[in-house]
Amino acid sequence: MESFGHILRKHRTAAGLSLRDLAGLTNFQFSYLAQVERGERRPTQAVADKCERALAAGGALTEAYRREQAGDTDMRRRTVLQAMGALAATPAVHPLVGLEALRHGLGAAVDVEHDEWEQIVADYGRGYYRQPQDVVMAQLGRDMAVLQHQIAADRGHRRPMLLRAAGQMSVIIALALVASGQALAARRWWTTAQRVADESGDADTQVLCRAWDVVNGCYDGRPALEVVALSDQVLPLLHGQASAATCGLLAGRAQALSLAGRHADAVATVEQLAGLAENLPAVVVGDVESLWGWPEHRLRHTESWVHTHAGNYRRAEAAQDRALVLYPASQERLRTQVQLHRATALIRDGHVSEGLRFAADLLDRLPDGQRNELVRSVARQVAAAVPAGERVRPVYGELVERVAV
Repeated sequence: MESFGHILRKHRTAAGLSLRDLAGLTNFQFSYLAQVERGERRPTQAVADKCERALAAGGALTEAYRREQAGDTDMRRRTVLQAMGALAATPAVHPLVGLEALRHGLGAAVDVEHDEWEQIVADYGRGYYRQPQDVVMAQLGRDMAVLQHQIAADRGHRRPMLLRAAGQMSVIIALALVASGQALAARRWWTTAQRVADESGDADTQVLCRAWDVVNGCYDGRPALEVVALSDQVLPLLHGQASAATCGLLAGRAQALSLAGRHADAVATVEQLAGLAENLPAVVVGDVESLWGWPEHRLRHTESWVHTHAGNYRRAEAAQDRALVLYPASQERLRTQVQLHRATALIRDGHVSEGLRFAADLLDRLPDGQRNELVRSVARQVAAAVPAGERVRPVYGELVERVAV
């Protein structure tokens, strides 16, 4: 059976047209059409329709495209069913992994083109703040086992979508490892997330994975200048487009610049961030309880961090007040972190006892499951703001004891 590319070449040459001629008639790039003819790229419905009209092929190209798509669907269904069946039947596999593999196989048998992974990733984005970390990590492990088998088996047009999902889910694993204080393990997952994102070819996913790495580099003990350098590497990928990923990258960069003592650059970056955030789609700003959204409270949190470190305490306090109004109930940890910025500002402004007591009370009120490495890292910044001569206070020792690793 002749391929779509072979039939396209036959009708093009019969019409006396070069590839560049056909590109001009269809508004597709010459190089893309050449790859389609050679079978290196899959045609789309638009390619089939436009080439059919341009070459007056009598329905031959439309039929070839329909036949090729049907064959692709059948091949993908067989591939997914084989991969999921093999995984479910593996003796060493956890029973819940096998059960999930069977569920994916059943879904493929009904509709192999159904894009379930996009919804799964969205669910993890919402569950990250709402569910206990151990629950999220256990489910992630099961889903990643299934997804890994699907990626290995699928070399078709859905592979980039699977890789995007794997990149985003790897980000959640890395975030959870940072929060639990496992920085070395997190570094490996950041690397994997970025490699998978690059393989997907999706620019926003590439920025997203690196943006979260930059943000968490401000908490995991890496040197601030190293994190700034990482953000420098990602900046050329932004192209000025407003998205959750680009805003996240600028937020992390601003925080890292603050830690590096480059306060003027940090303030300039947070102002750039504020301008970019104004152009975010409403659906991104309104996604207030998901890891993948970028609501206003993230901007105010970043402003609080930057202006606290820069000594702009009035601007920091205004950002803190606004953030505390905006935070949803599910994000008590982040609310505590921004209040710890206020404790730092109090200490630096000369109110040492008040700032230390405020920080200690915040930590005591926070549930044990929320008192993770991210909170401890910010609390250590509070302790570091205490002048050397004031560190004999008992409340200082109590705070240091609370945040010791």
